[in-house]
Amino acid sequence: MKKIRPLVLAFSVAAAFAPSVHADTIKIAMIETMSGAFAPIGQNQFNTFRMFTEMANQQKWGGSHTIEVNAFDGKGSPQESLNQLKTVIDQGYRYIAQGNGSGVALALIDAVNKHNERNPGKEIVFLNYSAIDPDLTNSKCSFWHFRFDANSDMKMEALTSYMAKDQSIKKVYIIGQNYAHGHQVTRAAKEYLKRKRPDVQIVGDDLHPIATVKDFSPYIAKIKASGADSVITGNWGADLALLVKAAKDAGLTAKFYTYYAGTSGVPTAMGGATAGMVKQVAYWVPNNESFSGKEIVEAFKKKYNDDFYVADLYTVIQMVAKAAKDTNSVDPVKVAYAMEGMKVKAINGDVEMRAVDHQLQQPLYISTWTKVDGKKIKYDQENTGYGWSNDQKIESYVATQPTSCQMKRPARPS
Repeated sequence: MKKIRPLVLAFSVAAAFAPSVHADTIKIAMIETMSGAFAPIGQNQFNTFRMFTEMANQQKWGGSHTIEVNAFDGKGSPQESLNQLKTVIDQGYRYIAQGNGSGVALALIDAVNKHNERNPGKEIVFLNYSAIDPDLTNSKCSFWHFRFDANSDMKMEALTSYMAKDQSIKKVYIIGQNYAHGHQVTRAAKEYLKRKRPDVQIVGDDLHPIATVKDFSPYIAKIKASGADSVITGNWGADLALLVKAAKDAGLTAKFYTYYAGTSGVPTAMGGATAGMVKQVAYWVPNNESFSGKEIVEAFKKKYNDDFYVADLYTVIQMVAKAAKDTNSVDPVKVAYAMEGMKVKAINGDVEMRAVDHQLQQPLYISTWTKVDGKKIKYDQENTGYGWSNDQKIESYVATQPTSCQMKRPARPS
């Protein structure tokens, strides 16, 4: 015993005076659609996460801390995603990421809130990169949830401000998927157009089952019969690709105003026949005013033979890493508090994680599907020879929305 005590004492003193630097890993479980009709988008997002975590770890964005992301197949189902949440919690994950489907996001945040309330010291943080139902940062807002995409009201504010200037728009048809996001897009489109262009007539409003319809020609026939000159849709993935394909096949000449025409599979479905007819509102386009992000566009294409478009995943990793570095911790409560109000320069410019509701404030872009010209439009999508021509950059303050969030916060760590 006498021989051991000095060794123990020496260790204790050394530990007491050693610098408090810990090298820990933030493990993020991406609970996403990795199978079925929407799998290509999930795989693209996972590859994007992989690229940015490799970049962050190599460049030490998190200081001594590293980040790891693993994918779990939620199959686009709230129940399957909740099952995966239980699995990742059991495996020790303290961070989850999800985006494809606001119905899934609403189920996950409810479960995360309950878990955190029952398990102090084992809290989970939810990083949302594309579930854009406004309720997630309004009536359902949570300290544990951070949204890096612009919500559907922010995007509709930008889109309708752009549409309002076009006097050729007289008749608008709205079509969307029959779930939370689709309902919110329909509501906002009607409300904002009435405010900005009361002369515009809404000539149709359809909601269809998500990931179920294989033939959209009956819907396109209704749109043609309505005399609509414009179509607004929040559809994404296969539901948008098939909708646009049916419109192209039927010779519909109405312009499409979309949220997700730049996502996997849709550019191929559009091809050259829809050039000039499809527009998109997004938080970034590769052919932006300064081609910001071009190195990532080129590296992603080379590495994965796919197109980079989920630019807010850069912001996710950027903010999480900065919070870990600033707090010298991977503890979810400390990281969450550090991300509140955080400002960084992201791929799409200066952004801020608004503290009151955890909704990222960022610029938005309106763009049009156009033939590549090598000058204004350098980058195509899916090797079609067509890409997104930047029509207008809309600064953050234009699209910003008020919030009804009344957030309950945990005790701030010392």
